[in-house]
Amino acid sequence: MRVAIVTETFLPKVDGIVKVTCLLLDHLRKRGIDALVIAPRYGESAHYQDVPICCLPSVSLPLYPEARLGFATFTLYRELAAFKPDIAHLFHPVMTGIPTMGMLKWMDVPTVTSFHLDYARLANQFKVGLFDLGFARPLIDELTKSVFNWSDYSLAPSKLIQRQMRQLGIDNVGLWRRGVDASAFHPRFRSAQMRMEMTAGNPDDTVLIYVGRLSSEKQLEHIRPALERLPGTRLVLVGDGPARPALEQFYADLPVTFMGYLSGERLSQAYASADIFVFPSRLETFGLVVIEAMAAGLPVAASRVGGVAEIVSEGATGYTFASGDTEAIVAGISKIASDGENMRRMGAEARAYAEGQSWDAIMDEVIELYASLIAERRRQRVAV
Repeated sequence: MRVAIVTETFLPKVDGIVKVTCLLLDHLRKRGIDALVIAPRYGESAHYQDVPICCLPSVSLPLYPEARLGFATFTLYRELAAFKPDIAHLFHPVMTGIPTMGMLKWMDVPTVTSFHLDYARLANQFKVGLFDLGFARPLIDELTKSVFNWSDYSLAPSKLIQRQMRQLGIDNVGLWRRGVDASAFHPRFRSAQMRMEMTAGNPDDTVLIYVGRLSSEKQLEHIRPALERLPGTRLVLVGDGPARPALEQFYADLPVTFMGYLSGERLSQAYASADIFVFPSRLETFGLVVIEAMAAGLPVAASRVGGVAEIVSEGATGYTFASGDTEAIVAGISKIASDGENMRRMGAEARAYAEGQSWDAIMDEVIELYASLIAERRRQRVAV
């Protein structure tokens, strides 16, 4: 089997989409499946491990400089033709993915699209001059429906998003659940040194941690009331993004540590060395970091977005709240932190749940889908 992976974002940029892409590539390699990545050029690297990457000419997105728009070229068509994919998986196709899907259709290659970012709702976050781009939501929804229906099969990261995609009019929507590497994120990585670093020398405080992009839709300013009203509570923000300067100013008078991007063992240590994972995001398709935190043994206080309600058991592994409800954020954190024994029990239950969410089994389901679509296309060709 030969699989073309088409994505709008890739290394060295780090986000949830890139994480899942790399995990899929790792699993394809483990199963002896050849892959080719097609992505906008973000850096100089031409390979991910031994996977070739077709880096497309790209420009920075004016409203979101971290992102880049990639442009399909005739060179891409030649590389696709030389690779001869049996199937292509397009990660939420937009500027890079839509023209590439056209090429793949011309080559009669079956296609799978997966939903990763709600662009229609994200449009509300941006303005051009005095104009809120939220007016474009109906147009974006219609384009999303058309593009996903153009593919042979679509995948949603959670049951909530699956329902929303079907309501939008997208056909043939399956579920691509999210898992976790329970050995990479584990309580054994708890580190006294890391905790000292994260708390600026106050390791006995209750440590709240958030991991992810620092951007407006994450609503990280909503954690402030918990810091103000719960004595001995500190916040650690792991990650970077466009909202960091504003957040540093907003939290200048409170015990908040900005750790920047962390990866590898330092990221594992950061998760495991905290007490509670806090996730007040307004917009998610799943929330991969939530299950990573649970694997590290942390109870969770998170907004009910994406797949959060499907993985957090209320009162057992954490508490959820409606996005924007700051009173509920404070209440959830308070319930967890007020009893050390209860906090440890909830963390242990979170870990137990995460241990059952193996990426291997989930990725094998995707490979089985690939195989079934390839077989169906071969039957169609024979019938003709």
